[in-house]
Amino acid sequence: MKIAGKSYHTIWLDDNDEIKIIDQRWLPHEFKVVALHTVEEVARAIKEMWVRGAPLIGVTAAYGMYLATLEAQEKPNSAKYLQDSARELLETRPTAVNLQWAVHQQLHAILNADSPEESVKIAFDIALRIKQEDIEVCRQIGEQGISLIEQISIAKSGDTVNILTHCNAGWLACVDWGTATSPIYQAHDKGIKVHVWVDETRPRNQGARITAWELGQHGVPYTIITDNTGGHLMQHGMVDMCIVGTDRTTRTGDVANKIGTYLKALAAKDNDVPFYVALPSSTIDWEIADGIKEIPIEVRGEEEVLSIYGKHEGVVKQVRLAPENGKGLNYGFDVTPARLVTGLVTERGICKANEFDIKKLFPEHIK
Repeated sequence: MKIAGKSYHTIWLDDNDEIKIIDQRWLPHEFKVVALHTVEEVARAIKEMWVRGAPLIGVTAAYGMYLATLEAQEKPNSAKYLQDSARELLETRPTAVNLQWAVHQQLHAILNADSPEESVKIAFDIALRIKQEDIEVCRQIGEQGISLIEQISIAKSGDTVNILTHCNAGWLACVDWGTATSPIYQAHDKGIKVHVWVDETRPRNQGARITAWELGQHGVPYTIITDNTGGHLMQHGMVDMCIVGTDRTTRTGDVANKIGTYLKALAAKDNDVPFYVALPSSTIDWEIADGIKEIPIEVRGEEEVLSIYGKHEGVVKQVRLAPENGKGLNYGFDVTPARLVTGLVTERGICKANEFDIKKLFPEHIK
């Protein structure tokens, strides 16, 4: 995608083979690119949300394991160092399954390398492959999902299709294209009139800060709304469809996404608004069936609830919202049961949110 007319990925190697990322903490007020040199820096970038979004977390962790192979060459017990590095990365964000998927791929391969030099090459190749696959999968998700938008556009005789999304499942949550936004971008590029209702997505405001910014960079019309406005819009026929991303989806179709997604799905169900979830198959956890009971829900620091970041007089700063002695509780995600999901939009097609249809689309996971 493009920023001020220049094409970017969210993570890349520069001409000096340094791993560079867009530091998303500063968006939309400042555009900063930083380098990651060590596993420790990668873990910090993931945990503190310099990078965020399940697919991008997975790619970043894959590059973190590549850095671990470089560092392991200087350690007396390289295998233990690689295992410790993997553990450090896995502990950063417990909900996103892509993180585990990418780290386990790397660890299995590099522990079976014949030499330290081979482990470096293997880790680099895997990280690059995971990145390239993410770009292609997200493009394919858009190709599959655009039909949903086209159908609504035809039914409305070409009038604007109003789409509500929650949090950020755009290209800044992936490497390029995004998941929930990929059909939107491709519809817009095709000339279909679209407009996006962007949930602010408290407490970190990924919608107001990041989704709005990237939609604007691409020229897609949008309006930022408070998190509690979506139900009202649906009651008054102002939302044609919802599409969100996911950090982990069970094999039965339960969906873990940013906190507040469940409430949007309830409102959509009550108002007969289709509610879709866009995801790469790497986000499906094939080992679990009950999302409410089995998906680990990240609890983040209370300061994200009690304070807010913004720009004032040219300076980005944190401002406290709550009383000085106020306490906060900050669940990062909630689980939307499969019964509330109209369909899953994947790189292979669109399916109903149930185990039979998911496995029909991905038969290699049938046991």
